[in-house]
Amino acid sequence: MFSTPGDVSTVLALNLAVVLALYALPQLLAPQRAYDRILFGGLTAVLVVTYVIWRWTDTLPPLEPTAEALWPYLFFTFEAVAITYTLMSIAILMRYKDRSAEADAAQSRHAAANDWPAVDVFICTYNEPLDVLEKSILPALAIEYPHKTVWVLDDTRRDWLRDYCEQVGARYLRRPDNKAAKAGNLNNGLRATAAETNAPLILVLDADFAPQPDILTRMVGLFDDPRAAVVQTPQFFFNADPIQHNLSTSESWVDDQRIFFDVFQPAKDAWGCSFCVGTSFLVRRDRLNEIGGFPDAAICEDLNLSCGMMRAGYHTHWLNERLSMGLSAEGLPEYITQRTRWCLGTMQVALLRSGPLLGSGYSLVQRLHFIHGVLNWLCKPFIVLMLIAPSVYWFAGLPAFQADYLSFLRFGMPMLLAVWAYNGWISGSRTLPLFMEVTHTMTALPITMTLAVAAVKPFGRPFKVTDKGGDRSQMMVRWRLAALFGGFSLLSAFSIVWAFLAPDAAAEVSSMDYFNLVWAGVAMVLTFVAFLVCFEYPRTNLLFSCELDATMEMGGRSVPALVTHLSTDRATVGPELPVPQGGAILHLPGIGAVQASPLGDGLVQLEPDFAQRRALVLMLYGTPRDTIARQARMAGAMAGLVRRGFGLS
Repeated sequence: MFSTPGDVSTVLALNLAVVLALYALPQLLAPQRAYDRILFGGLTAVLVVTYVIWRWTDTLPPLEPTAEALWPYLFFTFEAVAITYTLMSIAILMRYKDRSAEADAAQSRHAAANDWPAVDVFICTYNEPLDVLEKSILPALAIEYPHKTVWVLDDTRRDWLRDYCEQVGARYLRRPDNKAAKAGNLNNGLRATAAETNAPLILVLDADFAPQPDILTRMVGLFDDPRAAVVQTPQFFFNADPIQHNLSTSESWVDDQRIFFDVFQPAKDAWGCSFCVGTSFLVRRDRLNEIGGFPDAAICEDLNLSCGMMRAGYHTHWLNERLSMGLSAEGLPEYITQRTRWCLGTMQVALLRSGPLLGSGYSLVQRLHFIHGVLNWLCKPFIVLMLIAPSVYWFAGLPAFQADYLSFLRFGMPMLLAVWAYNGWISGSRTLPLFMEVTHTMTALPITMTLAVAAVKPFGRPFKVTDKGGDRSQMMVRWRLAALFGGFSLLSAFSIVWAFLAPDAAAEVSSMDYFNLVWAGVAMVLTFVAFLVCFEYPRTNLLFSCELDATMEMGGRSVPALVTHLSTDRATVGPELPVPQGGAILHLPGIGAVQASPLGDGLVQLEPDFAQRRALVLMLYGTPRDTIARQARMAGAMAGLVRRGFGLS
């Protein structure tokens, strides 16, 4: 169907023109304008569709019951899933909704009338240590709101936590078992509080999320819309996730969830299809009672909650403001466990008779948005196939698709360039080629395995909580994952060598060989970077940057000191002060006199009393902090990657 691509110079000239156009478009267009989103998205979709037509008409062999034919069709099937997801994403992102102005007006109305509905704050906990829990409990108690009650829902039944709650002024609830995991814990809280406070609104927080003082005054007014059953806010994180941390890119590379929270959810809200994400959301008690409480039929009770509300005719509103911050998964196993749990939960909701695929009461748009979420996980097997496809070509002689490098440069490269440029533009510079692909690579195989298990036995697997806290001060190597990605990388490298040294190697490298050589090189780089991520560098307790004028009392005299970094138990004090081994007293503004012991290089160990520690928690975690990059920078991310690759940091 398509003509031959021409010579190298012609194809490269075409790609150069595409690059120049894609450089100009982001300078001329603004994501805030609907027309611009439609224009850029539409142009990208045209290139994607052109690529798909080329793939279908020119790169697939006749369908026969042979490995030579079935392998390309298998590959194309999963590629088509990923392309469908991309096209649906472009369509969804043509709309966008910002509810901040609506929240401003509602907040002003409630403040003028002094009409603030009562709120029960639920903090769900399972086995988190106190140094994690206090960062949620104390800021929750400090929320600036006239009618709130903080409830700690303890599913580990710890007496010391009950005593701590009594000491700080929080209410404490437990139940005799852990039936239905988090949803069961929430439903126990729903029943118990109905007999006491019975607040019409419930704020749900995970145990590691610190709410900001204005979280409730910003959110409650959005319930003036009678269709609103849930108001959800995005998740932000104090700490770098394992990929950012292990590649030393936290100052240059955003976490992978930023695109979902900051880009997709506001777009889905514009379509009436945003959904709950498990923490930092407000829900109406009467609507909960109407649908039978927090749904427990799937391990993703948050997604299922929004689906239940949709089925009843209600909406989840997305308020895209930073009103809480929490802890990202700190280790690679926890990071992968979290993603596989989300995948399995989505598949479970998809299979429920009350879900958006099989149930009644959903609009066509709502069903399509849910399918989009399902496709997000079904794309992962395609990543696995992409990583092994060049090796299959070199060792088994089976091409994933029959194309030479010129054809791919003509029809595939413009599509890739357009998707990269569009993603960077629509996301506000929150994506980067290579790093985004590595992020997906890290979870592709575990999620593929989860999908396979879900196809056989989707229900009955236990709920796995993401571990938070603990000692992470030592270097750790995730050997199984390192062996996996190292093996993939070596396989790609060996396939390149085999292309030239195999006994039956061709005297001349064909154009299809060139294509698969480059492909093998890309797979080798991606899996090698993933291999580097498996080396978990030490983490210490969070030290937040600050500039506090303090005084240090030591040796019978007081000297001025500048605190440049601070946590609940450590501080960096400058200019360099010779803190004696016997310790000193650090006078912190708003905290008081704290015993300090030297740790070296200006770092001191703090020993605050109970009241001082509480004040430190509120000072550090009760206000928003920019500890992780909000936008991606290729130069900084590459610099961090090079440092890690050569062991320089």
